[in-house]
Amino acid sequence: MDQFAPSRQDRDDGDLRPDEHDILTLAPADEGEGDGRDEGSKPGMPSRWIFVGVALVLALALAWGIYRHVKTGAAATATQQRQADMVPEVRVVAARTEDGPVELTLPGETQPFATANIYARATGYITERRVDIGSRVKKGDLLVHISAPDLDQQLESAVATLGQVEAALLQANANVSQSEANLNLAKVNLQRAQALVGKGFETLQNRDQLQANQIAQGANLDAARAGVKVAEANVKAQQANIDRLRALTAFEDVRAPFDGVVTVRNVDLGTLVNADTASGTPMFTVDEDDVLRVLVQVPQNSSLGVRDGLQARITVPQMPGRTFVGKVTRQSSALQSTARTLTVEVDVPNQAGVLRSGLYAYVTLDIPRIHPDVVLPAETLIFDQGGTRVAVVGEGDKVRMVPVNIRRDFGTSLEVDQGPKGGDRVVLSPPATLKEGARVEVKAEVEGEAPPKPTGTPDMSGVPPAPVPGGEGAGGVGQASGE
Repeated sequence: MDQFAPSRQDRDDGDLRPDEHDILTLAPADEGEGDGRDEGSKPGMPSRWIFVGVALVLALALAWGIYRHVKTGAAATATQQRQADMVPEVRVVAARTEDGPVELTLPGETQPFATANIYARATGYITERRVDIGSRVKKGDLLVHISAPDLDQQLESAVATLGQVEAALLQANANVSQSEANLNLAKVNLQRAQALVGKGFETLQNRDQLQANQIAQGANLDAARAGVKVAEANVKAQQANIDRLRALTAFEDVRAPFDGVVTVRNVDLGTLVNADTASGTPMFTVDEDDVLRVLVQVPQNSSLGVRDGLQARITVPQMPGRTFVGKVTRQSSALQSTARTLTVEVDVPNQAGVLRSGLYAYVTLDIPRIHPDVVLPAETLIFDQGGTRVAVVGEGDKVRMVPVNIRRDFGTSLEVDQGPKGGDRVVLSPPATLKEGARVEVKAEVEGEAPPKPTGTPDMSGVPPAPVPGGEGAGGVGQASGE
């Protein structure tokens, strides 16, 4: 500190140079000497070299920042240009047209071709029973016999009454014959009287009496003929009553209405049954099972292709490896408003009795397509803000983004009804940077895979899929179609 602080004498003499004065004004004086400084004196101004140094540092920092910014911008521009000029290598697969029938597998239930609940038509007691649950019967086989003595007595009484009315008919016919004879006699007597009156041998009074007698005999004849008609009507009525009672007595023997199997038995020997109680418990239930009906609910999107005679394959989970072939024989024509499904019945021959009614089964229908679909691998799909799309490589190896509508999802492959055409080259596993109109280099062309065949698992296409942006069925939601 001493070398920069001259003595008070030197400062008084004014021998210092101007540059030395500037330097010395920055140097602090000794602590002892500072105590004697004039309190009213001002500090010296900073040197201009400090400002020059600071300005130089700032200029260098600004220049370095501009250089770094320009260099970074140039690198980013070069990177963007390289990306724009880069031609990505992609794999493609040819879209395949599928125009064969759609194999649609749906759950179904087997039902007997015909079923009958058998009730009693005669009141009485069961005196004979020849069948039980599971018994095979032929049409007309005796099931049970009902003893109905009251009904038998009514029939015998009706037969006796028929004899009475038939006798009355004979009597009425005899009356007709007698009336005809009386009428003929009255006519002869009147003719004889007419001839005698003309000769004056008979009075006019006798002739008039004979004429009145003839008219009376004619009326008697008409009455006798009416009596015959009444007697004939009584005979017919009584005969009808006898026929009714005989028909009822015939119901004492309960017989099978068709070939089948007894599935329900509610009576035994000695059971009292009442006639005409159709609302109660039936005596028997007989099912015709040589042909079974399989009831299937076909969803709306497949109902248009269902026709009578369409072949169907039936499988039962408890019978692995066995397939039963049937045909669509009838349909409801109208869809159910609640489920939007078409009720379809498939007839399956069952002469061997292997299948049983009430089984849960899978029904596979070969539904003709309304229009062909295109099959694509699942890895060709692109999901972004533009929806569900695929990248198709066109002329000049340029990419165009094509929206698709998924109709059936097989997991590894898809069927679409809107989008690329058969034979179009579609990019497999497209990169995220692939854009519309970009040029690509085809690295390899992969052979497309056929959609898997149904394996017996029911197709839940009857359940409407949740809406997905970019097309129906997008996002891997399976949707079966009969079109």
